[in-house]
Amino acid sequence: MDKLKRYEDWKFRMSAYDMALSIINIDKMTVAPAAGASYRDPRTAYLAGESFAIMTDPDMIPVLDAIVDDPEVDEDTRKEAATYAREIRKIQAVPKEEYVAFEEATNASYDAWLEAKNASDYSIFEPHLREMVERRRKLIEYRESTLPVYDQLLDDYEPGTSIEFYDQFFEVLKERLVPLIHRVVQAEPIEDSFLYQSFPVNEQKAWTTEVLLPYLGFAPSWGYQNETEHPFTSWTCENDCRTTTKYLEDNVISSIFSTIHEVGHAWYEHNIDPRYDGAILSTGVSSGMHESQSRFCENYLGRSLPFWQANYPSLQACFPSQLAGIPIEQFVQAVNSSRPSLIRTEADELTYPLHILIRYELEKGLFDGSIPFEQLESAWNELYERYLGVIVPNSRSGILQDVHWSDASFGYFPTYALGSAFAAQFYHQMRSDLDVDVALQEGRYTDCIDWLKTHVQQYGARYQADEIMKMATGEPFRPEYYLDYLEEKYSSLYHL
Repeated sequence: MDKLKRYEDWKFRMSAYDMALSIINIDKMTVAPAAGASYRDPRTAYLAGESFAIMTDPDMIPVLDAIVDDPEVDEDTRKEAATYAREIRKIQAVPKEEYVAFEEATNASYDAWLEAKNASDYSIFEPHLREMVERRRKLIEYRESTLPVYDQLLDDYEPGTSIEFYDQFFEVLKERLVPLIHRVVQAEPIEDSFLYQSFPVNEQKAWTTEVLLPYLGFAPSWGYQNETEHPFTSWTCENDCRTTTKYLEDNVISSIFSTIHEVGHAWYEHNIDPRYDGAILSTGVSSGMHESQSRFCENYLGRSLPFWQANYPSLQACFPSQLAGIPIEQFVQAVNSSRPSLIRTEADELTYPLHILIRYELEKGLFDGSIPFEQLESAWNELYERYLGVIVPNSRSGILQDVHWSDASFGYFPTYALGSAFAAQFYHQMRSDLDVDVALQEGRYTDCIDWLKTHVQQYGARYQADEIMKMATGEPFRPEYYLDYLEEKYSSLYHL
């Protein structure tokens, strides 16, 4: 059989399994009855194992190598084949039964995390977390690399990074942000208590559906939103992107910024060149680049005055008794206010990187053995008090607040801070190319998305993150843009 035909058939089979597993996972985390997990989870793991077997088929490596080496094959296909070959070589030594066992364990781990969070009891989740670390470590060790396991995990989520890279990155952030946070804490606080009244959830949902999602351009023809305990975005292809949010009656902005954030992820996947659909290039190039798009939308656009000049009147009309007497300037100040807090997903822009730093230091400790599992919760609580000055009252608001460790996504958290920094550099360049404020005021939010599509999103994983940054901004990545942005914004907001 012609090598390209074999290649296309192989990709199609994998994409079919990927689609099924994606939809099953969305269902599990949104509407699936919890009591059915014991039936669903082993079958889901079986399907994951079949997908794994297809991907690691040893007969495909020579086919991929032949495509990469064939100058008559188009450049995109050669790049795609090379990317597949690199990823397969990472996992080809892993026995299928061990991979299936890992998938079964992650399903059970998620169920245990949800139970533990609802009960606010870390001891329920601890043995599953221990198993996740041990299983992830074992899978990585099959690669026979000389690099530390955590270095390899960091590189998996953000190619080219390492412990050394992130140590330097977070040190630069701490040097400038910790003093700024201290100055903000000592400044006159911004009044924002009006955001935390009773806002009936049904009315929040109606405003999101009728106003916010249309403004964001999130069309039902290609996107769908649901609810879950911990918001996320998933997708099967360019025209099937699923987002989730969580509504809190006593916090009207929580679901709003969660929605803007997740739709930012969805736009990235929707805007990738459709010729990459169903293959390895049809996703964001890295977790940091993906987070740059969602946090760009959430913070750089969604918290701006022009954004709310277009949307605040309708929010006021939806909640007249809560917001009628609050002028837009006061509302925008409130949604940008900063104070150290417990919950990462609710954190303001300024303190958010320290939430990520805490998780990074804990993950390093888990993988180098310096933090025992039974001491992890106390270490979490101690770091929150040290870096943010807050006392963690319970497990639900502390170590159990995030879902990521339940599926062994170790090495992923640092990309949240890196993505925020990427976004600042894109924002600086976008403002040079486009009148962002006028676009947002006039309801042309998608003008900003079109800029991101042109300069970042269309490429999917065709180029590396550093290449995309250079193409989009003319410069390599520079965290100074992020730090300058935060210093300017919060110095002005708090009159420092």
